[in-house]
Amino acid sequence: MKTAGKLSIAFVAVFLVFFVVRSVASGGGDDRMLIEPVVHDPVLAEDNGVFYLYCTGENIACFSSRDLEHWRSEPPVFSAPPEWALRSIPGYEGHTWAPDIIYHDGAYHLFYSCSSFGRNTSAIGHAVREVLDPADTSHVWRDTGPVVRSTEGENNYNAIDPSVFIDDLGVPWMVFESFWGGIQLIRLTDDLTAQDTSFAMRTVARRSKGSAIEAPFLFKHGDYYYLFVSFDYCCRGLESNYNVVVGRSERIEGPYFDRNGREMATGGGTAVVSSDPDFVAIGHCAVYTFGKRDYFVAHGYSRTENGLSKLFLRELCWDDAGWPFLG
Repeated sequence: MKTAGKLSIAFVAVFLVFFVVRSVASGGGDDRMLIEPVVHDPVLAEDNGVFYLYCTGENIACFSSRDLEHWRSEPPVFSAPPEWALRSIPGYEGHTWAPDIIYHDGAYHLFYSCSSFGRNTSAIGHAVREVLDPADTSHVWRDTGPVVRSTEGENNYNAIDPSVFIDDLGVPWMVFESFWGGIQLIRLTDDLTAQDTSFAMRTVARRSKGSAIEAPFLFKHGDYYYLFVSFDYCCRGLESNYNVVVGRSERIEGPYFDRNGREMATGGGTAVVSSDPDFVAIGHCAVYTFGKRDYFVAHGYSRTENGLSKLFLRELCWDDAGWPFLG
């Protein structure tokens, strides 16, 4: 589901697994109630007592839940792929990756990734809607087009995997990237529809050449901004070795340091999770506060279901030094 600079040699070996993931995560809206649904790159939002999960899938897959345990398959976000993406991203046909969603200024803002597989000809799009309930036909997703682009041969970054955060001063920021030159930070315009080019793009996390890094997520806890990223490789079923690490900074612009004081821009990162008794290669995470609890959401490859990519949702706790761990 993720592009990685070059086509994975293991792609053929896991084709059947991803055929199932792609089919189930397409968001059929068929009223199935699921526990640990088949998802990839999940993010969450809450509206009127209902949680909505968005993830990689045809036209962005969607599920809903009232308890974060039992999930109902909903229709996808878009009824058809965005026309601008079909025109400008070779090979993109609607299978849309790695969304992010935030509530800001009276509306929900959804960011999503369109890419040519194995290349960095990519773009992050934006859509907005005031109410998330798919049954509310008076409100629909309105696509505003691309926020940031990357082009093979022109950019040493890959415009996918967005995470958007509004800082304490009300300034919107986005981190994004998969492989290539590392995790990039940009500032957005106030309406969240474009890059604010008055702030120069900067690299806030990277690894040595040939080492995989992607799927950033920003979260504020106490006095620190936390940058979660995924190391190593997804998308290989039980052969995947994805894992999540984190660093923190008192400034959203960085630099971000791990527990040992190593800067994430030079390869640092404190381990959060890799595998557990039920899943291998847990990664592409997001973090939320609902009520008085923080939650960690990701996908993991099921040990008992031949590596299917399933929802991984746990409470996130904090130690006395302010570092996160899974409860």
